[in-house]
Amino acid sequence: MGVNLRKINDWTWEIPREADMLVSGRVFSSAALLASIRDDLSLEQVRNVAHLPGIVGHSLAMPDIHQGYGFPIGGVAATREVDGVISPGGVGYDINCGVRLVTMALDERDVSARLDALVGALYAAVPAGVGASSGFRKLGESELRKVVTEGARWPVAHGHGDADDLLHIEEGGCLEGAEPDAVSAQAYARGREQLGSLGSGNHFLEVEVVDEVFRPDVADVLGLRKGGVVFAIHSGSRGLGHQVCTDYLRVMDRAMAKYGITLPDRQLACAPLRSEEGQAYFRAMKAAANFAWANRQTMTGLALGAFERVFGMGRGALGVRLLYDVCHNIAKIEEHVVEGASMRVCVHRKGATRAFPPHHPLTPVAYREVGQPVFIPGDMGRCSYVLVGQPRGMEECFGSSCHGAGRLLSRQAALKAGAGRRLQEELLERGVHVRARGVKTLAEEMPEAYKDVSEVVSVMDALNLTHIVARLRPIACVKG
Repeated sequence: MGVNLRKINDWTWEIPREADMLVSGRVFSSAALLASIRDDLSLEQVRNVAHLPGIVGHSLAMPDIHQGYGFPIGGVAATREVDGVISPGGVGYDINCGVRLVTMALDERDVSARLDALVGALYAAVPAGVGASSGFRKLGESELRKVVTEGARWPVAHGHGDADDLLHIEEGGCLEGAEPDAVSAQAYARGREQLGSLGSGNHFLEVEVVDEVFRPDVADVLGLRKGGVVFAIHSGSRGLGHQVCTDYLRVMDRAMAKYGITLPDRQLACAPLRSEEGQAYFRAMKAAANFAWANRQTMTGLALGAFERVFGMGRGALGVRLLYDVCHNIAKIEEHVVEGASMRVCVHRKGATRAFPPHHPLTPVAYREVGQPVFIPGDMGRCSYVLVGQPRGMEECFGSSCHGAGRLLSRQAALKAGAGRRLQEELLERGVHVRARGVKTLAEEMPEAYKDVSEVVSVMDALNLTHIVARLRPIACVKG
């Protein structure tokens, strides 16, 4: 591997501090999961992140870790607000890619006879695919500037959801301090037709059944019951967020020389958080994050319209409730205890999810007694999980969690493995109705392309970083 790795316990591994590393690396993983990343550069990336100016604690990796751009996907790092840096590579191209879960009064028996009609209606209602797939309507730049400032509040004000939804979204669906002027004209051009669209790749809209409940008392608070139907939306900031990242990687590349920052990997390009360049990126990132929340809120409204048409009943009769919406790729200023002292830090979570514990002031009021909900998608052929944050997570990883199963095969390798297979029929035999824009997407996203999500979440639970509440089984999936 080229990385010195020391076992701490069955679920924790350390990359000792050496040379110019400012902190050590810390990897949460089973031995089996660790073996799956020996052929990529993710551990080297964990080590490289440990060189970021102002980093505190450890350079962290969740059990779904795999190679990314600069940071590994599944990477977490906190830098001091006062003299640390911010790195677009620590957020990623799909800013505020995230997952929301919606509960309903429907049971599996209610939908089984109409499942084919439902997946067809969802496929027709929610635009999906690569490029400029149109959302629910084209927006002018003045409207887009409102969207990137207001986040999920904007679609709620335009009839997609209600005010109660905002209480069940991380940050209330809006990061304050977004700056529309920090977003380029090219980013706006890429986003103007994409609000309310799913995108492609690993993004999905999935109808699921609560297959097993492991902590009934917590599940009751979250509104989850065995046999109940839920649906999840996994998407992000689309072309707008991708362009923001592209734009500011160029800015950060120049800033590195300006501020005399030297790092082992230029993909970690960064600037001091309090610098002009650092603040410009931070404000643009917030704008893209707000677009992502607005995007998922809009798609929820479109999806619910499909449910209403198929079942002939309104939102109230369907018993619709947004359980929560969490983001994966983001940087936030948070208060954490580091080496016994409370400090404000910029927490980068790339392919990682915030998972605050019970009684934390930022845990949503509805879940204050049980902890913040976390949704961990697996693959479209197996299962997903609902977790809640725990106090130990604050001590060990800045209140963070894994975000999914993590890729096992590259997209190219998955395409090769899926050649000639009738994947849609294979999934139907598993009880999963799938609609996708192309055969290529199904091959890239086939179940075998991903690690076993059950093993991933078991690591988090064994370490008491998060607790498993329920397992969800997919029955219908819409892909780009």
